[in-house]
Amino acid sequence: MKGVNKVILMGNIGKDPEMQFLEGNVAVAKFSLATTEQFKDKTGKLISHTEWHSVVLWRGLAELAQKYLHKGSMVYIEGKLKTRQWEDKEGNKKSITEVIGDNLVMLDKKNEIAQSENERIIDTTNQNNFIAGDNEKLPFS
Repeated sequence: MKGVNKVILMGNIGKDPEMQFLEGNVAVAKFSLATTEQFKDKTGKLISHTEWHSVVLWRGLAELAQKYLHKGSMVYIEGKLKTRQWEDKEGNKKSITEVIGDNLVMLDKKNEIAQSENERIIDTTNQNNFIAGDNEKLPFS
């Protein structure tokens, strides 16, 4: 039986995406994403808990992130978890678990995306899956 590795997050970007271009001019963007849950404790006091996630976007999504996303941007991301391991300069073993995003929805109000009839969804399985209204310019061709 096959397993499922699926992550869905909605939160705010912690810092502007860091962009790199790898061999073959492959774009990679990395940023932190904060997700916050709120609940009431036994006394009725509202408690907030924030988790930080490392997000990696590739190719067209990376370029889109660099152009449109910034610290504080609200986004919806779908992807999968991937853990990388390496050794630092001192020979210490390090690891990080990252969300490799393959779908992205920009939720900032100024972009009028979340409330728009033509919600903008980016899907890396179809690099040209960008739905825009009549008065919108596509961020890529």
